Amino acid sequence: MTDNLSPHVKLALSAIEAYVRYGKIIQVPEDLPPELLNNRAGVFVSLKKDGQLRGCIGTIEPVHKCLAEEIIANAISAATRDPRFLPVEESELDDLVCSVDVLSPAEECQLCDLDPKQYGVIVENGMRRGLLLPDLEGIDTVEEQVEIAKRKAFINSNEPVKIYRFKVTRYK
Repeated sequence: MTDNLSPHVKLALSAIEAYVRYGKIIQVPEDLPPELLNNRAGVFVSLKKDGQLRGCIGTIEPVHKCLAEEIIANAISAATRDPRFLPVEESELDDLVCSVDVLSPAEECQLCDLDPKQYGVIVENGMRRGLLLPDLEGIDTVEEQVEIAKRKAFINSNEPVKIYRFKVTRYK
């Protein structure tokens, strides 16, 4: 692990390594910055290998008692439970690039309030919800962003949705 990584990413990579190598879930280290120990928020952990997505799992709202626990749980899930990918293998650990997105609370909005570079989007129809993080490569319009979020939630293009936006703080 590189020294110039944020504490968020170092924690995520440590959690993934311990789980993939040894099947262990790490305890929250005591020497983390206070924000990781005292704050709660939804968190997405994204993994890339050779520039390609390798896993991404997160929580829209916090389910654990602190950011550190949220990061640990979602890092392990991104590496081992993303249904689009096989679980990360030990031989891949050195090739993973990780980012951690900490979400602000979502606010209901209209299409005109969105900006795919600045805001992530959540679309909702009944019990179906789809989320797309902001500032993703290749997603340049609000329409693309909303359409992809709808597909993730199995919502047809012509079905009405409630729309929410949120900001992220992205750690690398």
